[in-house]
Amino acid sequence: MQQESTTLPSRSSARKGSGANKRKRKNKRRKGGFLRFVGRMITVMMLLGGVAMIWLFFTPSGNNVRFLMADTLITTQHRHWAKYIIGQAELDKRVAAYQKSFDDMGTEKDTHTITLPSQEEDEETQEEKPLIEVEEVSGTGYHGYVLTVNDPTKIRLGVPAKRGKGEKVSSMVARTGAVAGVNGGGFADPNWKGNGFKPIGVVISQGKLYYNGISKNASTQVVGLDKQGKMIAGKYTLDELDKLGIQEAVTFQPRIIVNGKGQIRSQKEGWGIAPRTAMGQREDGAILFVIIDGRQPGYSIGASLYDVQQIMLDHGAVIAANLDGGSSSVLVKEGGDIVNKPSSEYGERYLPTAFLVFEDPEKVDIPNIWEGLRPQDIDAGKK
Repeated sequence: MQQESTTLPSRSSARKGSGANKRKRKNKRRKGGFLRFVGRMITVMMLLGGVAMIWLFFTPSGNNVRFLMADTLITTQHRHWAKYIIGQAELDKRVAAYQKSFDDMGTEKDTHTITLPSQEEDEETQEEKPLIEVEEVSGTGYHGYVLTVNDPTKIRLGVPAKRGKGEKVSSMVARTGAVAGVNGGGFADPNWKGNGFKPIGVVISQGKLYYNGISKNASTQVVGLDKQGKMIAGKYTLDELDKLGIQEAVTFQPRIIVNGKGQIRSQKEGWGIAPRTAMGQREDGAILFVIIDGRQPGYSIGASLYDVQQIMLDHGAVIAANLDGGSSSVLVKEGGDIVNKPSSEYGERYLPTAFLVFEDPEKVDIPNIWEGLRPQDIDAGKK
């Protein structure tokens, strides 16, 4: 009888099978360990998140941070997001409180005086001080520049060259031959995509009213200069501005220094963290522009109005006021070269006004591109 033969697995095959099983068990253990690690991390994150929420909403220091976050959002195109941090009612209340405090900052009568360099000073002394000086400044979370204009009578308010759209400050500087330029007043900016052609309030250039967006007897917050180079900032009617001999001006707010005194008492009242532009003046007449970059982690997050106020005070300002900031903040030098790092994701913005510095401002021609236009006829969103 023929006997059936049975083929037994070789030792090498057995070893291979055993090795494969070990690898499967090892991979399974690794996968299980990874999932347990992920689960622990999620649990830890949830616990930390819960602790953070308790800290934000139920501790004094947490509340301070929460309101700072809300104030920062209020200054951006995402203002409505602040309601998720402090609630809609608190958001409305906070915006109204800031507006009231800004209005209050414009009521104290400014009595500061300036002493301009004498025309009789010898030429050698005059040549020692340049028309403009640029200095870098930095602090906790911010980096920026201070532009000093030693002769305030050399400043003119620039406006766009063509109707229907604002103009980049770099373009204004290059086109007019200015030695420096800084963004000026605010403008209608629907959905933060405005064309930069419709200012808010008033625009005054070379002593003439170029644009009027207020009623006859209404007052508005202005920042500018009179014919002697004295800075004017505060709440005025058109008649009052005329009597003051206003020469160059835009509408913006608030004043942050009046008669040598800071108006913002602490960081808590600093209106969040953002890119900033402000204008001030020393007793010797020199004009100070502070330009702070922001919204750029690792370089400069931004500054509060309190930070800007302190920079101004440190540089000897006896009066100072906020100008348009955010993605509009820009400092330009001769030829149109941008000094700072504007925060706009679309690049330098198109604006209706800029403070420009000239060696010989009397030779500069700045036509009124709003002449004959009514504010209600200007479409701020038209491209």
